[in-house]
Amino acid sequence: MSSTPTIATPRVVVFGLGGTIAMTSGTGEGVSPTLSARDLLDAVPGLASAGIEIEVVDFRRRPGASLTFADVVALATAATRELAAGASGVVVTQGTDTIEETAYLLDLLHHRPEPLVVTGAMRNPTMAGADGPANLLAAIQVAASPAARDQGCLVVFADEVHSARWVAKTHSTSGATFRSLDTGPIGYVLEGAVRLLTRVPHRLAIPAPHPGTRVNVGLYPVTLDDDPSLLDAMGLHCDGLVVGGFGVGHVPEPLVDTLTALAGRIPVVLASRTPAGPTLTRTYGFPGSERDLLTRGLIPAGWLHPYKARILLRALLAAQAKPTDIATAFSVAGGLGEPSSWPWPTPTLP
Repeated sequence: MSSTPTIATPRVVVFGLGGTIAMTSGTGEGVSPTLSARDLLDAVPGLASAGIEIEVVDFRRRPGASLTFADVVALATAATRELAAGASGVVVTQGTDTIEETAYLLDLLHHRPEPLVVTGAMRNPTMAGADGPANLLAAIQVAASPAARDQGCLVVFADEVHSARWVAKTHSTSGATFRSLDTGPIGYVLEGAVRLLTRVPHRLAIPAPHPGTRVNVGLYPVTLDDDPSLLDAMGLHCDGLVVGGFGVGHVPEPLVDTLTALAGRIPVVLASRTPAGPTLTRTYGFPGSERDLLTRGLIPAGWLHPYKARILLRALLAAQAKPTDIATAFSVAGGLGEPSSWPWPTPTLP
């Protein structure tokens, strides 16, 4: 007699970091993160019948604005430990203020094939129509799904699945705030099933920061009739700098000399402050244009936008990457170079 093969129950570990999804009213005015990860799970309708084993870890209990680089590095280490021990996937709940940055850092530090999924809420549990339970259920379903393997870190909101490398928070209050303006979502959660319509073309993963390494990376968005004295002051305190230029990567001409001097001392990355689209490399030729700045040593960010460019630069400096490796990393991450040019081991995609 033949026997029916046993299908293993997927196991997902949920790490709670706090944020709006975990906020309740206190004795004073306003809400603050007080709910545990277990409290959040207990409020999710339909989770018990999803056929997924859940474990919870109360990792932090902070608003998203107060999370640190060190918090995320520690979280990446803890998530890797759970996945190596047999978890099917990991879910992170946190405040939405910093998700586009923390998720990208997790993506860079995530070397395993299992899904690592970040979610949260725009409406806290004291409000009518709180979106936390639905987002958490969808995130757990994605983390448990074999379809989501080899996609790095994903952000799941409003039943949409976004790649951490592309997603951005686009509205301060809307429940549909998370969007990938250059690509759209890579998939959806429909009737409890994960449907990916496309997959990330390649992944870039980097080593963990060296213990005790502390670097300061500034982000300077250029503005109309900018005064170079502000950039001069910032540059004195930076180990690396990201410049959010106009359009395809332009700055006011008075900033050119300062940027030239900075690029001779520290890595300076040229990104676009425009919400969608890349920097260019050879179209415009006036002083302060993208072509002019790249000849002065600035590093093009390509499709990588300023907040994520700052995360990548800080992570690379914390890992003590060489200057040539920094330029290569931005070429790959920004879609300007071939993944095969990246010198460090990266996850293998099918």
